[in-house]
Amino acid sequence: MSANAAPLPTVHRLERASAEQIRQLAALLIDCVEGGASVSFMHPLSVQKATAFWNRVAEDVAAGGRALFVAVDGEGIVGTVQLVLDLPENQPHRADVSKMLVHRRARRQGLGAALMRAAEGFARESGRSLLMLDTASADAERLYARLGWKLSGVIPRYALLPNGEPCATSYFYRDLGGS
Repeated sequence: MSANAAPLPTVHRLERASAEQIRQLAALLIDCVEGGASVSFMHPLSVQKATAFWNRVAEDVAAGGRALFVAVDGEGIVGTVQLVLDLPENQPHRADVSKMLVHRRARRQGLGAALMRAAEGFARESGRSLLMLDTASADAERLYARLGWKLSGVIPRYALLPNGEPCATSYFYRDLGGS
């Protein structure tokens, strides 16, 4: 790496989110929505709404209901994914992957795969053997397929893109093994 090259992003789990990390996560979410990602929010997404969302996530992380992973580079948080652990009592073996986001300036650098590997590793450590997720992104579908996820179905017109256009949602699962 040259002296002027930016450090490579690192991925780690946040057990608590500071106000600054919440601010960076809100900016990341806004960037993804502005870029057209169908991640439950419409464009334009206000800083207040994005911050409120991440404050709720941080509360759930602190309570142990979910795990939050971030990718960080020299400028701050550029990616994130969540592992929802608080599921019904008849599903202690599984978790849901949620809000896998990578900032537009950091895409195509392997961050999505690194975030997913971190979430999968933590899921295994937590005794989870089945993961589920949904996506409305063709790019994400290709990533998940490369990582060994299986498509279970596609529902047309399931959600809206941030511009209001209907889009299909694809459901994937990953069997991590175990009983």
